[in-house]
Amino acid sequence: MRTLGLAITILCVAVLGIGLQAAENWSRFRGPNGTGVSSATNLPVEFGPEKSVKWKTALPPGHSSPVFTNTHIFLTAHSPEKDNYKLFVLGLDRKTGKELWRRVIERRNKGRLELVNGPASPSPVTDGTNVYFFFQEYGLISYTADGKERWRMPLGPFTMFYGFGASPILEDGLLILPVDQDLTAYLLAVDARTGRERWRVPRPHVISGYSTPTIWRPKSGGPAQILIPESFQLTAYSLENGKQLWYVRGLACEMKSVASIDDDTLYINGWGFGQNQAGTQIPTVDFKTGLTRLDPNKDGLISREEMIAHTPADRMERMLKPEAGFDAFDGNRDGLLDAKDWEIFRAMLAAENGLMAIKLGGSGDMTATALKWKYLRPVPQVPSTVLYQGVLYMVNDSGILISFDPATGNVIKQGRLKGAIDKYFASPIGADGKIWLVSQDGTVSVISAKGDWEALQVNTLDDEVFATPVPADGELFIRTRSALYNFAK
Repeated sequence: MRTLGLAITILCVAVLGIGLQAAENWSRFRGPNGTGVSSATNLPVEFGPEKSVKWKTALPPGHSSPVFTNTHIFLTAHSPEKDNYKLFVLGLDRKTGKELWRRVIERRNKGRLELVNGPASPSPVTDGTNVYFFFQEYGLISYTADGKERWRMPLGPFTMFYGFGASPILEDGLLILPVDQDLTAYLLAVDARTGRERWRVPRPHVISGYSTPTIWRPKSGGPAQILIPESFQLTAYSLENGKQLWYVRGLACEMKSVASIDDDTLYINGWGFGQNQAGTQIPTVDFKTGLTRLDPNKDGLISREEMIAHTPADRMERMLKPEAGFDAFDGNRDGLLDAKDWEIFRAMLAAENGLMAIKLGGSGDMTATALKWKYLRPVPQVPSTVLYQGVLYMVNDSGILISFDPATGNVIKQGRLKGAIDKYFASPIGADGKIWLVSQDGTVSVISAKGDWEALQVNTLDDEVFATPVPADGELFIRTRSALYNFAK
């Protein structure tokens, strides 16, 4: 009996060890449940292109972050050809960085891509055995870890203003993809094993958005919930069937960041326009009044050509000029603003930038009771916050790092990161008692993880970075525009 008991104990420890190891793998965008937090230790602090490099693998360009299994690394990329570029999915050996396989994905649709967004921005997701990729110019496709195709689901075309930004996530055998677009937005669940649609929920209240969802499982029980920072509100959907469960209004008009979350509170930052700073919103008028000022041909619509010829009389009219915001308000891109477009335009200008703490749970509209606090100073456009060891961290577009008390929203410390001269697209990560932050120009700041933070090291990679870093025990992986680095002490 003693021998049997020992055998059972060893088996249990082995199974638990596998589970813990798999849980720590960075299997989706921003790691476990999108938190940006890892229990990895012994991470390198000082590194660079010629220092502490365990291996370096040249890559085609792409903004997606790598995801990991025990043996593999998966990425998306595209060829550098300007117009007729190709889409790639890649599998690398985790130990050596060697490229094991590469597949070309045909482009079915021409996707709109504005500013720095690229055709390989959404990150893949893996269950440890298989991997799932998404491209806005194709749809969803799944491979085994060894590069054998399992299934594919063509989707699109899509109508996001800047192009697709959200990444798919995997939970309870379901591949979840939020399609936050100006026309016919929906939430999609696909059976990860078969590639067949399990459910699809229309979301007519949603316009262009770029946020990757978070999963919340209430301690009190009940269905697992998909939390999505949408345009103007945070919404919770049932993982089981996509039913809308509750929502909180007050978010910015364009959401790009991923939420940070603890047991009962969610923290989310959102930025739409500079004119959405609290107290500086631009006053608007109703559509009928707008037509009297901006519709000289009296056809009941406001055209792009009419706005090109129009001399603005106030800030509202300046926002409607094509070089300002007209195209962002023209949902179907037909060059005309109708009554529906106008109401969205008014809502976008009335929205408020900021960082919010929201109490999780409830039913229906929870706006009146769920807001714990709101920070109304400038927040980043793209990077998410990271909640690590009891402190909430946020870096804005000018390299200002702010630490918050998550219980109250009070600022603990604010300061400019040394060498921060560029924008930030990668989100900060927390691990090994430190916070890592990477600017677009490849400046990597390492700070101590405490409210009264201190800069420990500034490293330079001499290449642009859009992807979020990935920590693993003893290793730090950073994707630049041209390569994937594995740094180690």
